[in-house]
Amino acid sequence: MLCAKCPGQWHWWLEHPSPADFYISRWQSNRSALPLLSLRTIVCLYSVGVLVATLTVTPRALGSNAMYWLLYFPHWCFLLIVLTSFFSSAVSAYVYFKKPIDATFGLPWYVKTYWVLYNVTIPLAFLISTFYWGLLKTSGKMTYYNPHPVLDVMLHGTNSLVTLVELVMSAHPSRLIHIFQPLLFSLVYLIFNVTYYYAGGLDPFGHTYIYPVMDWSKPQEAMVVVALTGVFLSACHLIVVAIATLRDTLARRCLKENVGICNEGFAA
Repeated sequence: MLCAKCPGQWHWWLEHPSPADFYISRWQSNRSALPLLSLRTIVCLYSVGVLVATLTVTPRALGSNAMYWLLYFPHWCFLLIVLTSFFSSAVSAYVYFKKPIDATFGLPWYVKTYWVLYNVTIPLAFLISTFYWGLLKTSGKMTYYNPHPVLDVMLHGTNSLVTLVELVMSAHPSRLIHIFQPLLFSLVYLIFNVTYYYAGGLDPFGHTYIYPVMDWSKPQEAMVVVALTGVFLSACHLIVVAIATLRDTLARRCLKENVGICNEGFAA
């Protein structure tokens, strides 16, 4: 069932009746924006540091043009993590240093931007970690790797941990209907991947594909991988919604609230 302050007609759109949920942690009993601002600032600085490191180390170690860095989906997703952490920090900083968010005429653009980035980034981070360590690393055909083992883990492992922290500590909802957002972003990368192949692009090692499991000289096999990836991404989004619901339930019990914030993700 829907909670009283979560009108069903808002589920399609980026609107939410409580703007404070975007800058106050679900686990705090006061209304200060400082706790979440502090956490988000740390995550943002960490993400920017990893991004700078990988942009510096990876092309130099591979002896390739830095533009090749943009070929790979985990790098696209890590850029999203940086953007998400920046906008989340900006939302919290705006409230802490200036004033509470006024949502009389709807959520401001910067809150909606953060929410879209949040919706896209978290399930994709889960997907990247599973896809990389479960498929590419074990396929025996992986041609790309990060030459620095620590950066390799940060790009394909701790990326999920960082986004999980944001998911668990936030208070705003994760909605099933927003599944189209990560799927649309993935579709953009798919179009890029196919276009790059048919335009004659090569990877840093001279291969005609970016990923061996998505070799478009074998379109049927590649489409199977694409379809399975779409299914798994949908499952990752469902997991995100489930975690948000569990978060709210546990927080309500820990804070001993009789009436708490509901995650309206499973509402009809």
